[in-house]
Amino acid sequence: QVQLVESGGGSVQSGGSLRLSCAASGNTRRTYCMGWFRQAPGKDREGVVVIGSDRRTTYADSVKGRFTISRDTAKGTLYLQMNSLKPEDTAIYYCAAEPDYYGPTCTSLRKRDFGFWGQGTQVTVST
Repeated sequence: QVQLVESGGGSVQSGGSLRLSCAASGNTRRTYCMGWFRQAPGKDREGVVVIGSDRRTTYADSVKGRFTISRDTAKGTLYLQMNSLKPEDTAIYYCAAEPDYYGPTCTSLRKRDFGFWGQGTQVTVST
């Protein structure tokens, strides 16, 4: 079991930046795939970016070049640096984790492949 708590959401104007954090606690003796997902009003939850314990990353095309994921294993914290934000980035952002049963590299952006979720943090980008 792992517990995830996001922070850092807020409201910014188009072109601005935000940094999200996700603090993990619980069973940290094993390694996890971790990622960020988002859900806009009336839309399904979609994968934004994932990172394996080997620190290799997979980004959704919509955020490549603008968002950067990182993880500090010692602190048990996952980050998402979001630059050049657009109104279409407005959503609730969720941190997710799943034990890396199949190896240190994670590539799946499918929500069904993650079993642990935070409560979400709102990001609103205005024009």
